Amino acid sequence: MRVVEPPAGVRTALSKISSPNAGANILFLGTTRNSFEDRPVSTLSYTAYPPLALKTLSKIAEDAVTKHGLLGVVIGHRLGDVPIGESSIVIAVSAGHRGAAWRAGEEVLEECKEKAEIWKREVFVDGEGEWRANRDRDAEGKLKVVQG
Repeated sequence: MRVVEPPAGVRTALSKISSPNAGANILFLGTTRNSFEDRPVSTLSYTAYPPLALKTLSKIAEDAVTKHGLLGVVIGHRLGDVPIGESSIVIAVSAGHRGAAWRAGEEVLEECKEKAEIWKREVFVDGEGEWRANRDRDAEGKLKVVQG
């Protein structure tokens, strides 16, 4: 398990999960889109409490290794401003077989969004900004409905 910072983290992530026992290596890059709900975005800005976020990300990685029998996992998240088209998060996993790698990669991403002490502010072209909860949307971008 290793935590790295993208974008240089892509090469590092792939080299760290490499194993002769791996039949599957999965790489996910989360990038800044140019719009959100039809509003033009200029950048995303991330902030965190690094000691706690690192501890949480490490736990997410360790749990994924145990649950899915992974051979390697790397999670990296940028802080500060992330311009359009650049990566804010990198997740790389390796496993003996593709099924475990695919499932683990998506699960690690969702766990990071749900649990990591990292906060996102969308900054729009008009200068306005909006703090967003990373966990308020599903994998298809649809707003999650919370049952009360």
